[in-house]
Amino acid sequence: MEITPKTDAQATPKPFPMFPFYDGSMRSLFEGIQTRFPRYKHEHLPIIDVNKVVDERLTLGNRIADGVASTVGSWPFIITQSLILLAWIAANVFLVAAHLAWDHYPFILLNLALSFQAAYAAPFVMMSQNRQATKDRLTAENDYLTDTKGEVEIRNIMEHLDHQDQVIVQMLERIEAHHQQLLLRLSKLDPELAVQLISDVNALTGEPAEQ
Repeated sequence: MEITPKTDAQATPKPFPMFPFYDGSMRSLFEGIQTRFPRYKHEHLPIIDVNKVVDERLTLGNRIADGVASTVGSWPFIITQSLILLAWIAANVFLVAAHLAWDHYPFILLNLALSFQAAYAAPFVMMSQNRQATKDRLTAENDYLTDTKGEVEIRNIMEHLDHQDQVIVQMLERIEAHHQQLLLRLSKLDPELAVQLISDVNALTGEPAEQ
């Protein structure tokens, strides 16, 4: 009868006798530890560009109101209107002697023109302000939703980190227990080698040597 020796692929490795907790895998190290991390579904509304949404909702009247309000509330309009008023007053003052003035003091026609301008400009400015208030309200609502989503994401991250800390602590405790078992078995086999090993470990970790 021929006996065929086992090859390396057929041979079954045996646990090293110095490691009573070692079975050829790391199963005993992770046994009883919940290493599967929780998964979260990030079901949130998409990010909204408030400026784009407001621009898409603009009507022709809104665009005209914004244009008028932008023009009236600018330095070029103020400078131009001031020059026109000065020219109007100066012309009517110097042309009085020639009886060519069309708006005598106290410039009633000029006051009437300014009153018409204010009467028509004010509604345009108010319409533009109302539209800006609507935009501000949408912006505040979008900021609230963004803050809410950020709070949920941060809470999920913190729970994930807490679970990670628990897993790390359990693994460290398991490794420390295995380390103590190893030192106990080694001290029975070779006390001097065990003492030397403990001294080397303490030197590496910076811990004081144990008696």
